[in-house]
Amino acid sequence: MLNGKTAIITGGSRGIGRAIALRLSALGADIAIIYAGNTEKAEMTAEECRANGVKASAYRCDISSSDDVRNTVKKINSELGNIFILINNAGITRDGLIAMMSEDMWDAVIDTNLKGTYLMTKAAVPYLIRGKGGRIVNISSVSGLTGNAGQANYSASKAGVIGLTKAVARELAPKGITCNALAPGFIRTDMTKEIEEDNPLFSAIPLGRMGEAEDVAAAAAFLVTAPYVTGEVIRIDGGLAM
Repeated sequence: MLNGKTAIITGGSRGIGRAIALRLSALGADIAIIYAGNTEKAEMTAEECRANGVKASAYRCDISSSDDVRNTVKKINSELGNIFILINNAGITRDGLIAMMSEDMWDAVIDTNLKGTYLMTKAAVPYLIRGKGGRIVNISSVSGLTGNAGQANYSASKAGVIGLTKAVARELAPKGITCNALAPGFIRTDMTKEIEEDNPLFSAIPLGRMGEAEDVAAAAAFLVTAPYVTGEVIRIDGGLAM
C-alpha cells in the first residue's frame, strides 16, 4: 500500500513513534526514525522495521534546531528517497503549576513540541510538493483540547500543534498534501508508566482502560492512506474528552 514511499517519524525509537514506525513499515513504507538520544533503541526499532522487508534507518537530530532539521531531512531524502509521510510525534513534558513553572521549563516544552513540529514540517514540505502529494500527521494530545492542570506548557504546545495543523492543511490542500492531527489521551508509554491501573483517572475514561501505542498507530495508518481527510483532529482517548 505504501511501497516505495518514505515515512519520517520523529521520536520514533519508542512508545507511540515506534508503534507507528512498525505499522507503516508493515504497509510497505521505508522508515526514517528521528531520535534525540537513545541510539540503541532507535537502531533496534529500525531493525524491527527492516524485518518487514523495507529500508529503515535511524537519524539523530535536535528537532528544535533549524540547521539540524534541514540537514537531516535532506540526508533522509538522499538516502531513502521519495519522502511522502511526516509523522511529528516527538514530545516532552516538564510539569509544574504555572506559579512555579520556570521559563526554562516552558521553553523546553514549546521548543520540542511546537517549534520542532514547525521546523520538521517546513523542511519536509518542499519534498512533499516535489512528489506531488504527501501526508502529514501531527501528534497532539487531549491536553491540547481540554487543558490539564500542572501542564500549562504541554497543553499550550499541543493546542498550538492543532492550530498549526489546520493552517498547514489549508495551505497545502491545493498541492494535494493532507495534514491532520491525532489527540491521544492516556496511552501506555514511558511518559505514563507511573500511572497505575487503579488510578481514579481511569474512571473518567468511558472505555475504562489506558490506550496502547498501537491504538494511535492504527489511526495514523488510516490518515496516511486517506487522501480526502485533511485539517482533522482525531481523539484516541477512549472517550475521555467526549
